Amino acid sequence: MTRDIQVTALPNFLADQSDPERDRYVWSYTIEIANLGRARVQLLSRHWIIIDAYGRREEVKGPGVVGETPVLEPGETYRYASGCPLAAPSGLMQGTYRMVNDAGETFDVEIPPFSLDSPFSKPTLN
Repeated sequence: MTRDIQVTALPNFLADQSDPERDRYVWSYTIEIANLGRARVQLLSRHWIIIDAYGRREEVKGPGVVGETPVLEPGETYRYASGCPLAAPSGLMQGTYRMVNDAGETFDVEIPPFSLDSPFSKPTLN
């Protein structure tokens, strides 16, 4: 949670869209953004950091999410789904959403790291 904005991520491995023999592993993920504060906020942009099991890093930046820049009134929740392909059987995603409140103040909301694990990944202890 950052400044009364709570972000929850739920990843799901998509076996039917993945092809391990060709090093293609695909996940969908659902993000829920809840405004638990007293001020209206709008999501302006996203910045994702994606790291696969081999240490390859990719950054994705852009306006909004899934073509939208949602406004969340106090107490409202916004949910969307998207996807992520990797050339490795596991990885992780994390990042930030740039938000603005009614006073025009911009701030970054942390997207907590979440694992992208497939049945083809080897469990490790960290």
